[in-house]
Amino acid sequence: MSLYAPEFFAELQPPFAVGAVVGNTYYGSPAADSPVRIRIDFQSTIRHREYDGLRLVVIHPDRGTLDTAYLSFADHQTFARRDAAKGIGPGWDGYARIRDWHENGPPPWKGADLTGLRRAITHYTQIWAPDPAPDHSRPSLPTLPTARPAAGRSR
Repeated sequence: MSLYAPEFFAELQPPFAVGAVVGNTYYGSPAADSPVRIRIDFQSTIRHREYDGLRLVVIHPDRGTLDTAYLSFADHQTFARRDAAKGIGPGWDGYARIRDWHENGPPPWKGADLTGLRRAITHYTQIWAPDPAPDHSRPSLPTLPTARPAAGRSR
């Protein structure tokens, strides 16, 4: 069975100006004028055709790989409802994993809640291509006051 990667990434809605699926991999550009590309793959487990998250790789055409990040399905609650309905938890076979072992049937990620993954990809992407306008919907880091020269001293 296919992972149905085009459908998965269409539902995930990665926050990229331009993107395309090639095989089971998504390639995107965080900004239209950026040379940086982000590749998103399904992260394999030790079992063939079993996946437990997504791997993000930042690629520069001249410098090669700049960074790699792993987003686990478990950490981002992707299959929390499915696994709770099945009565499985951490340490159980199949917990927070998808498998494409069968030749037919629904996509192996059917019923996934992609909200946590989408939020993590958006935050990760903003490191490499920050928004031109600040987003005030999320808390920002405190700003430190600028240092002033001591009184009576000149530079």
